[in-house]
Amino acid sequence: MAMQQEWADKDYYGDLGVSSTASQADIKKAYRKLARENHPDSNPGNKKAEEKFKRVAEAYDVIGDEQKRKEYDQLKSMIGSGGFGRFGRGGASGFPGGFRGTETEFDLSDIFGSATGGQAGDGGLGDIFGGFFGGRGGAGRNARPSRGADVETEITLDFREAAKGTTFPVELTGDAPCTTCHGSGSKSGKTHTCEVCSGSGYIRENSGAFGMARPCTNCHGTGEVIEDPCTTCNGTGTVRRTRSITVRIPAGVIDGQKVRLAGQGEAGPNGTPAGDLFVMVHVRSDDTFTRSGDDLEVTVPVSFAEVALGATIAVPTLDNPVKVKVPAGTPNGRTLRVRGRGIPKKSGNAGDLLVTVEVKVPKDLDPSATSALRAYAQAEKDSGFDPRAGWSER
Repeated sequence: MAMQQEWADKDYYGDLGVSSTASQADIKKAYRKLARENHPDSNPGNKKAEEKFKRVAEAYDVIGDEQKRKEYDQLKSMIGSGGFGRFGRGGASGFPGGFRGTETEFDLSDIFGSATGGQAGDGGLGDIFGGFFGGRGGAGRNARPSRGADVETEITLDFREAAKGTTFPVELTGDAPCTTCHGSGSKSGKTHTCEVCSGSGYIRENSGAFGMARPCTNCHGTGEVIEDPCTTCNGTGTVRRTRSITVRIPAGVIDGQKVRLAGQGEAGPNGTPAGDLFVMVHVRSDDTFTRSGDDLEVTVPVSFAEVALGATIAVPTLDNPVKVKVPAGTPNGRTLRVRGRGIPKKSGNAGDLLVTVEVKVPKDLDPSATSALRAYAQAEKDSGFDPRAGWSER
């Protein structure tokens, strides 16, 4: 089933909290904010936040893409108007749902563009139907599918692979171009106009006051008949085959995001373009890192002496460790920011590394360490330092 069929009951603008006239920049800004607030790493065990995160990712996948947003807007506009408008010479209203007048002729070829001579890409209803029904609608001169079917698959990546970007091998089974006829469906490439439908791709059937049209079964809606069908693919131009492709996953992909690979779906019949491949990405959690938007978060254990006296510590990143200066007197739980060492961005820059220090207290001390600590404790007391000064008065 084409992905656009899932759009009818969705309110993607509402999911992102933006208006239908919002700019692409505003949509991207809203998506990043909501994705950061509802990310599973920031809301462990929160099913409501997880569902919100998935809806936000799905919404951005559609209206964050200008072409898919255009198709989505067209679909919602037609649904909101109460149907697909008025068609036919006498005016058919509320498709589906009845016709006006007893002499109305409802011809599907008018919808798909053949009656007006429309061609694929002219912006008419043929293009809209082709988008809504996965390229199998029949934009242009006949009922022939304009492209192959879209394909969806899922992969699971480690946190660091998703953050830095990677390539991932995917094995797909589906329609691929026939290597014998190079996808044409014909041994020699010779065709002639279908004598059954006169090249229209449709056969009209009259029933009472109405005229309906259906794809021609002789030419399968192409309007042309292959004179010498390829014996390998039986004239379809495609064969079922298992193939392996390498998917490039961009840096910074988040859990639940879909990556679109144009033209990597199933091959179209008789040389028409292939559909698209949509890869749903799942991301495993990491033992060291979490993320907040484009920022990378890490908690680093430190000693009391390091935060009291100050120190320079090594902190892991997605690449090589980085040196971070811990100022003297740093309290437990303080977060230090390292610019540009977070999640890579499309712009070529990167988010920040947020380093939270966590003081670790030793459980066992040898006699010399115990003696030194007792001496320090006495010196601390003599200096007048009281860690609970003013605490009981709050």
